[in-house]
Amino acid sequence: MLRAGTKMQTLNRKNFNKNKYPTSIMQFGEGNFLRAFVDWQIDKLNEQTGLNAGVAIIRPIDYDSLPLLNTQDGLYTCIIRGINEQNKAVSEQRIISCVNEEIPVYKEFDNYLKLAENSDLKVIFSNTTEAGIEYIPEDKLSDTPAKAFPAKLTQWLFHRFKHFNGASSSGMIIIPCELIDYNGEKLKEIVLQYSQLWDLPSEFVNWLNEHNHFCSSLVDRIVTGFPRDEHQALQQQCGYYDNFMVTAEYFHLFVIQGPQHLADVLHLKGSDLNIKVVDDIAPYKQRKVAILNGAHTAMVPLAYMANIDSVGEALASPLLEKYVTKLIFDEIIPTLSLPKEELQIFANDVLNRFRNPYICHLLMSISLNSMTKFKTRLLPQLEQYISDNKTVPPLIATALAGQILFYRGERNDDKIELADNPKWLALFNEQWQQHQQGSITTNELVSSVLAAKWHWDKDLNEIAGLTDKVTEQLSLMLSSSVEQTLVNLLES
Repeated sequence: MLRAGTKMQTLNRKNFNKNKYPTSIMQFGEGNFLRAFVDWQIDKLNEQTGLNAGVAIIRPIDYDSLPLLNTQDGLYTCIIRGINEQNKAVSEQRIISCVNEEIPVYKEFDNYLKLAENSDLKVIFSNTTEAGIEYIPEDKLSDTPAKAFPAKLTQWLFHRFKHFNGASSSGMIIIPCELIDYNGEKLKEIVLQYSQLWDLPSEFVNWLNEHNHFCSSLVDRIVTGFPRDEHQALQQQCGYYDNFMVTAEYFHLFVIQGPQHLADVLHLKGSDLNIKVVDDIAPYKQRKVAILNGAHTAMVPLAYMANIDSVGEALASPLLEKYVTKLIFDEIIPTLSLPKEELQIFANDVLNRFRNPYICHLLMSISLNSMTKFKTRLLPQLEQYISDNKTVPPLIATALAGQILFYRGERNDDKIELADNPKWLALFNEQWQQHQQGSITTNELVSSVLAAKWHWDKDLNEIAGLTDKVTEQLSLMLSSSVEQTLVNLLES
């Protein structure tokens, strides 16, 4: 609480009496995502389950332009906004108090290594962007610090190994959050590469393998970051100054592929957080790609060609909302392996995320490389649906027809700025020109798109009924409109 007086104060531990926790977690990265995702969850676990974990944040890159969190004693406000499970718009603010310090590794390398001597440390999180999990062969053990994040981590782990004489209890649980497939496995692979490059003892390698867990993860939360346009107003609302404020959506999901005892280490029992410790993250990745990303990819061309510009507007349209909902529940969920109830809960969460009034997600910004997105997000579902039902899924086929129409590159006589593989742009340009001149039919246009083996890895015309279905839907769009096509589709 604020001390007496009406004057606004700066958020710090002198002005605000906040709990301090012993440091048991190290975190590479001080960015918005980790602060509104991992640290927010740790803070809630401290409150709900008595986790009692403080975080030492490592600033992994060398820059001085932004102040350290230390200027506010690690405190900052996290504002969570969106649609909750009861379909109500919510905005919740929380002062995060689990961060104890931020160490700039390029200026305080000794303090960074000193952390390795802390026997209470149990867990390491990281998010150094996708490019962060890299191998730089020029890095040396003697660098202060090494350049690549995995090299910095190897330096730290080796220091810890030496300090504790390789004790089994000194092993760490390492959970990278970088957006690459099986990020834990990749990080471990590179740490072992550095161990070899630097000729580190075999005892260290054995300790790494036997007593440290590198866990792959799936993270899911849109973090909208520092609320630049609303900062003044939000500070007034909170009643204090905070230069590290961060905003994020209501939804969160953290799936960790790791040992079950991790649930005990993180005190997950008794919390309401959406954190799962699982043996295999693959079904959860598949669920996210198919339901969340697949719905996005299907929605974008159809909504945009129906003169809608954002995801929120699309869900506010009864027609588009009905299409997206039916697509997810009737054609995507039946093709996935997780329990149906779990998939339906996730799907409803996704629809609420799309409705979030605090996020304006422009369709054009999602449209980048839509052909690749269709292949990875919707083609597996299309093929699985056909395998299960012996018929073409009409809603996915309509999404593909919408995609082909979108790649004509015009809406209401205005040019659409298409962004995709140049081969696709050239093919669509040529085919649509020929179509407009009347030298090829709509069926021939569709056939040429489906025949692109260089992209699809097969000729999709060989899928029984697909060419005809896509042609039928595209012809309807051309002769009437996207809206009328969807009306006919949803009423049939």
